[in-house]
Amino acid sequence: MKKAFATVVVGAFEVNCYLVPSPDQKILYIIDPGGDAQDILAEASAFRFEKAVILLTHCHADHIGAAGEIAARLHITELYIDPADSAMYASPANCFPPFLPAAENLPVPSKWPPRTSDFKILHTPGHTPGGVCYHFPEYNALFTGDTLFRASVGRTDLPGGDSALLLASISNELMALPDSLEIYPGHGAPSTIGFERRNNPYLC
Repeated sequence: MKKAFATVVVGAFEVNCYLVPSPDQKILYIIDPGGDAQDILAEASAFRFEKAVILLTHCHADHIGAAGEIAARLHITELYIDPADSAMYASPANCFPPFLPAAENLPVPSKWPPRTSDFKILHTPGHTPGGVCYHFPEYNALFTGDTLFRASVGRTDLPGGDSALLLASISNELMALPDSLEIYPGHGAPSTIGFERRNNPYLC
C-alpha cells in the first residue's frame, strides 16, 4: 500500500490534520484542519494537485478552526461534513473557552455526501451526531477522527454525545473491518483494527 499522505499536528488540542492525495494525484484531501493554517499550507506545498478538498470527521472547533483560512488560501470550493453535524459546525457556540474561540469565516458545506470512489464513508455517530470515518483503500488507512483512538474511544460528555451509540458504531462499523487496516485518529498515535480489537479496554 502507498504511504504518501502527511500528518500535521495542529492547535492547542494537538489535532492530527491529514493531507491525503487522491490515487491519481489530482486532488489533495485535507482532513480536519483544526488550526495552525500556516503549518498545513506549508505541508500542502509539498504535494502536486489540481484542487484541494476539505473533509471533516465531525463538527468540534478543534477540528475545524483553520478551515476558513485553508479554503481561502487554496481556493477550495468543496468542504464536506455530515449534515447531522452542520448546525453545530456553523454555531458560534462551537468553541472551548478559554482555549479555543469559535471558528470564523467557515465555508458553507457542500452537498453531502461527496461523490467519489477515492474513499468510503463510514457513519460512526456517538462522539457527535454526525461523526464519520474516511476509509482510503489505496493507503490501507482509516481516518477515524474522534471516534476511535489507540486504546481509547472518543469522549461523549459534550453536547450530542452518546456513549452507547458510539460503542455501537465502533462495534458495528469499525470492528467489521480487517485486522490489518491501519487507524489514523484525530489525536494521538496510529493503530490498527486488530490491535484495538484485542487491546482496547472499551471494546474488550
